[in-house]
Amino acid sequence: MDLQKENKMGTMPVGRLLISMSLPMIVSMLVQALYNVVDSYFVGMVSLEALTAVGQAFSAQNLMIGIATGTGVGVNALLSKALGEKDPVRANRIAENGVLLAFVGYVVILVFGLFGCNLYFDGILSSAQLDAGLDLAAVKESGIAYLRICTILSLFVFLEIMFERLMQSTGKTIYTMYTQGVGAIFNIVFDPIFILEELPFGLRGLGLGAAGAAWATVLGQAVACVLAILLNHRFNTEIRLKVREFRPDPTIIKNIYAIGVPSIIMVAVGSVMYYAMNIILMGVSAFGASIFGVYFKLQSFVFMPLFGMNNGVIPIIAYNYGAGNRRRMMKTVKLAACVALGFMLLGLLLMQLIPDVLLSLFIKEAAVVELGCTALRIISTSFLFAGVCIVLGSVFQALGRGSYSMLVSIARQLLVLVPVAYLLARSGDLNLIWWSYPIAEVVSLTVTLLLFARIYRQIIAKIPEGAE
Repeated sequence: MDLQKENKMGTMPVGRLLISMSLPMIVSMLVQALYNVVDSYFVGMVSLEALTAVGQAFSAQNLMIGIATGTGVGVNALLSKALGEKDPVRANRIAENGVLLAFVGYVVILVFGLFGCNLYFDGILSSAQLDAGLDLAAVKESGIAYLRICTILSLFVFLEIMFERLMQSTGKTIYTMYTQGVGAIFNIVFDPIFILEELPFGLRGLGLGAAGAAWATVLGQAVACVLAILLNHRFNTEIRLKVREFRPDPTIIKNIYAIGVPSIIMVAVGSVMYYAMNIILMGVSAFGASIFGVYFKLQSFVFMPLFGMNNGVIPIIAYNYGAGNRRRMMKTVKLAACVALGFMLLGLLLMQLIPDVLLSLFIKEAAVVELGCTALRIISTSFLFAGVCIVLGSVFQALGRGSYSMLVSIARQLLVLVPVAYLLARSGDLNLIWWSYPIAEVVSLTVTLLLFARIYRQIIAKIPEGAE
């Protein structure tokens, strides 16, 4: 980190600083959310079965991205450290091992894609109740087609994420926005062409349905991957990859995963929760699983900006922790909490006031939209609690207590949300299941506040007050 940036984080007004540090990542996260939603929008125009299938594939896709991202986090941290120590030879070795691990991760997902997709969907659909109008055989067929394409051709996303992390580690974050943005644009353009049969102006699409969504996703990832490799070669001069010198280094690999595994676990917890919730919902109403998939797409627009903001909050708090400035640390926390509550309040109002409009973008069946309106109104009552938890989680990470965030995530999703949903599902009332979300968030907020009080007493209160 150069002197100018250090001075900025220690002296610039906190409001301006938070915007400058967070805005690029917020935009990037919103772009990611946008093309996830666009996929589902066009798939929903085909059938509810196709939409349900794509939604149920999410936990496997999410885990795949989590493995790639977690590995990238470890590479990023080690590489930045090596560059800071003026050790270009070690930096190149770390980068080379990172690329090798991207291929290893791909092979693992490839095996799942070839042999595990049937078992994956059997696990979800085995408990399904037969709702009139939803063909479960078609859901399985569409889901397997979609997931197989996404997993078998996942090399592009593994390499894209790794090369983006290589650029981030040398401070060239702007180029990662280019790769993600261009990939998203191509995905959005490809979606209607591959998914739909009839296009505007009398044009014809390929009409591949859910499989078409997978092809659009993979092609968008391929474009982003190629661009990331080219930008690395052209602009990332601190790193020079030499294919002939690619050799696995057990020590480097161990250190990469020592840092990256917690991130992978956090994503894995979310994937397990999503998979379990689909099984629970299928046992009561297959339409419930359809609604759940759409909700997850919609909530990404509410939560993604917060995750982007956290990328700016963490270094600000960490820097001022090191500089011994409690006043700026707490001002950052309070401002971030206000921004988070603002985003959450907006999401809450939208889901309370116009849930039918939001759901109708994806679901054409009026009865299912009506069921979904109740779901969105109940789940969104948990948003304000979640916003505070997310911001305080960034404090834990900035102060070296990432294990606290992991503890809260596991408690919320696996120890409270899923068991409560299972118990409520025994009533046979779909609407009751949605209350597991507010219950889980209240418990999560309670645990988070207790942990924050502890970290405040042990660390923050002992830091000099400092100046604004």
